[in-house]
Amino acid sequence: MFHPWIASGSLIPALAAVLLLSGCGAKKPRAAAPQPRPVGWTETGIASWYGHPYHGRRAANGEVYDMQKMTAAHQTLPFETWVRVRNLDNRRETEVRINDRGPFVKGRIIDLSRAAAEEIAMIGPGTAKVRIQVIAPPRAAAQGGYAVQVGAFASRAAAEELRTRLQPRFGKTFVAERPGQTVLYRVLVGQERSATDAEALAQRLRRDGLRDAFVVAAP
Repeated sequence: MFHPWIASGSLIPALAAVLLLSGCGAKKPRAAAPQPRPVGWTETGIASWYGHPYHGRRAANGEVYDMQKMTAAHQTLPFETWVRVRNLDNRRETEVRINDRGPFVKGRIIDLSRAAAEEIAMIGPGTAKVRIQVIAPPRAAAQGGYAVQVGAFASRAAAEELRTRLQPRFGKTFVAERPGQTVLYRVLVGQERSATDAEALAQRLRRDGLRDAFVVAAP
């Protein structure tokens, strides 16, 4: 069958346009360099959340992403920054740790884990206008070297139980309290001089079944 639009040569530019658009959509934007912010720094914009199929995959900081933990992705805040997220529609708040990069959608400033999104009632809508505020910046690693975080608990007893179980096998293991609106007791293993040594320890811990082990600045 004769198609005038093919014969006229208009198919070539049409295909070129489709290929160009496909290429643009497939290319993942690159995040800007991490920018440390002081406690109290705020940003207002749209939040979204993510769960499957990212649950169980590696986050940008190397740990396994768990959508049931209080974490989030931000394009520029350094990993281990803690922020308070306030849903401006219903005034509900939550606190999350930055461990991933994103979102890469124009106008969005933070991508929350499913657990964090549930706390501010935005699972259904999918997005919400929020204000985020830095409540705890990452510590300077040069002061105390690096450790590996293997767990964080609301109960100190639970944290101490894990510490007691791990110390005979992995040596220096301790509990560090993270103050804030919600106090967390972090279980840390090791005190390595370099990030490379700490990552090697983290890999050993992951092989031992602690899948969420990731490197942090030692307190």
